[in-house]
Amino acid sequence: MIPQKAILILLFITISMAFEVSSETAKSRMQNVNMSHVAELSKESFSAERKLGSLEGSIKFESLNKSRVLLSGNFTVLSENKTFEMGFFKTNDESKWYLGIWFASIPTPTYVWVANREKPIKNPFLATLEFSEDGGLVLKEDSRTIVWETTNLEKASDVKLLDQGNLVLVSNEGVLVWESFDFPTDTWLPGMNLTAKKWLTSWRSTNDPSPGRYSLRLQPHSYGEIVLFYNGTYPYWSTGKWSENAFVDVPEMTVPYIYKFNFESPFTPMASFGYSEVTLENGMPPPLTRFMVDFTGQVKQFTWIQQAQSWNMFWSQPENMCSTYGLCGNLGFCNSKSLNPCKCLPGFTPLDGDSWDAGDFSGGCHRESNEVCGENDRFEEVGMVKYDGARVVSVSGTRNECERECLGNCSCIGLYHNEKTNLCKSLYGSLLNLRNLTSDGTVEDKLYVRVQGGGNTRKNQIQVRLLVIEMICGFVVILLVGIGTFLVVRRRRVRRKKKDEEDVFPIMNLKVFSYKELNAATKGFSEKLGHGGFGTVFLGDLSDSSLVAVKRLERPGGGEKEFRAEVCTIGNIQHVNLVRLRGFCTENSHRLLVYEYMSKGPLSAYLRRDGQNLSWDVRFRIAVGTARAKVSDFGLAKLLGRDFSRVLATMRGTWGYVAPEWISGLAITTKADVYSYGMTLLELIGGRRNVESPPSAKGEEGGTEEKWFFPPWAARQIVEGNIAAVMDERLHGTYNLTEAERVGLIAIWCIQDDESTRPSMGMVVKMLEGVVEVTTPQPPKLLQALVSGESFHGVGIDSSNGTSRDGGFSSGYNPQRSIYSKDSPASS
Repeated sequence: MIPQKAILILLFITISMAFEVSSETAKSRMQNVNMSHVAELSKESFSAERKLGSLEGSIKFESLNKSRVLLSGNFTVLSENKTFEMGFFKTNDESKWYLGIWFASIPTPTYVWVANREKPIKNPFLATLEFSEDGGLVLKEDSRTIVWETTNLEKASDVKLLDQGNLVLVSNEGVLVWESFDFPTDTWLPGMNLTAKKWLTSWRSTNDPSPGRYSLRLQPHSYGEIVLFYNGTYPYWSTGKWSENAFVDVPEMTVPYIYKFNFESPFTPMASFGYSEVTLENGMPPPLTRFMVDFTGQVKQFTWIQQAQSWNMFWSQPENMCSTYGLCGNLGFCNSKSLNPCKCLPGFTPLDGDSWDAGDFSGGCHRESNEVCGENDRFEEVGMVKYDGARVVSVSGTRNECERECLGNCSCIGLYHNEKTNLCKSLYGSLLNLRNLTSDGTVEDKLYVRVQGGGNTRKNQIQVRLLVIEMICGFVVILLVGIGTFLVVRRRRVRRKKKDEEDVFPIMNLKVFSYKELNAATKGFSEKLGHGGFGTVFLGDLSDSSLVAVKRLERPGGGEKEFRAEVCTIGNIQHVNLVRLRGFCTENSHRLLVYEYMSKGPLSAYLRRDGQNLSWDVRFRIAVGTARAKVSDFGLAKLLGRDFSRVLATMRGTWGYVAPEWISGLAITTKADVYSYGMTLLELIGGRRNVESPPSAKGEEGGTEEKWFFPPWAARQIVEGNIAAVMDERLHGTYNLTEAERVGLIAIWCIQDDESTRPSMGMVVKMLEGVVEVTTPQPPKLLQALVSGESFHGVGIDSSNGTSRDGGFSSGYNPQRSIYSKDSPASS
């Protein structure tokens, strides 16, 4: 027989070993959970039984034994390709934690799904995500409190976080029994479908994942369009009905992009709408992308730009934020041009200041006194605005009678009055969606809101009295002191104005120069660097010994205010490929811009055949970087008023850049600068100026006097697919052919005659980056007219300014001079 003591020792060793194995197994599972990606799920994979294939590396419920914990504390789970990550997160409140899924491969925290958005947990180190005995997922705040669980009826054995961002539960038979894509929050990912029972709901605010007031869903009952709803009942934006391959009010869907849309069984209760990504034309995988319903009530589409390491918003609806229903709540006024779109009307304050500061304006505003009404109430004019929600009661009588009736009822919140017709309407209930009217001149009713009187009225009376006293004292002082004091005050005002001018632009490092200072720096504008269509550039030497280029604008249009506004716009555009604006002068009639002096010369210096050569990589970076910098002020067009004789006279130096509408008399928009950008692209890839001596003229007697207009010939070559003929011969064929062809086609799109067919600079960036397909355009007809000498029909102006009798624009060149012109001044 074995001694009793030996039996006890053996039993103790066995229990210890079992405990160590169990502990190590649990620890290993806690630290090395890897819910890897399943191969691409085709339609067959989600058959009637929604059966999945093999799920290697998944966590099987049966193998968990006593340890069913999947997540706790700061442990996270990655999908196989590390695209998505799941774990606990918080926003800005240490006491509110959520179980969610986010993009793992980018530095910007971007959450795409939240499990317990209505019931946050307080401490993630006490919380656990476990498999329940029924084969579902359970989120516990502690050992007894369940805050969230899955609703699968069939028992699951495997759990996976797919590389599409979908968390799935699968049975032993490989049947999908639950997935997070069936319970979306505010984000719509590729592979996710919207159905009659699945829709998106916004966050409450930027820091609060709880369900907000806005949702994106299929239109109930019709199931043929997607609609944004307020509080689930009030629709305020729609895609329009589905037609063939797109929604009628979303024409962007027809543009070749990175998406493939699929609408199964439209206009039926079984309707299901989703999208997937397609491979880019260069064979590269598509970028990360997502749609989301923002807490402001807009649906937005984002694409991750790897180079910039940020999300780019390419599309949003409604375009005007103030078209979102209920955004600013009751008595909140909306202005989409402000950083914070909502503000309370005078006499009112936010109902919930903390939520208001966090971006949730839906609580609206209330009276500063917290009283519904008062004996001393009065009416504050708001102006001609739009509103929703209020009940309107027409009142007969004068304005005073209308006010008396409103003041006699505490429920009356304001009135509408028309001064011309003397008609009045009392308002009851809530005033939602207050916003400015468009200037159509058809509505002349003014809104007056009921505000607290008494204290405010006395304060206004005191301010008026003080103002009157100050005016009288000032007048007496002027009379007593006389002209001498007036001059001193005036001198102080001048100094104060100069100081204000210098303080206007510190954030952009722009300096306000005096004309005297620039006249001295340029030695009386004696050393000329160049001459363009909008002015002459002179070399200047500032007092700090730094060299600058001073552009003196000739015949500038607009006043000082407009000039300063455009200088702000230009000053905000800073890029490595663009010359930095250092300051300006707007003294009297003088308008001068001060740029950083380019010691290595401008880009045009590298476009001379005998100049320094640039590699293709450098040229392509210049093209993309300049487009991203939004060069809408390419030709300083906004700083100058239209003067046809002026424009025609200054074609010297700019004929290779200006759009047809400058000469035709059509409205000048930013598309005119897109045209100029396209012309610059042609110079960049061709390594030559748009107007220069032709190859055939080199070496011939007198040949250097002729000028060759490069764009018509280049456009024809590019459209016919002969990009090699256009490329700079100094590259010796060392360039990326795909990029070169793309840049060439983009250049031709940018110089189309009709400005509506030219892409925006934002679209140009997408084209250059390869996320939008670039099709082959038609050769610009105006350029072809320049080659053939024919009249160009389509850009018409008054015949006295250079049009043909049939309304077309005459090129002004005969066939011999259309390309080669001895008198062409454009080369300077």
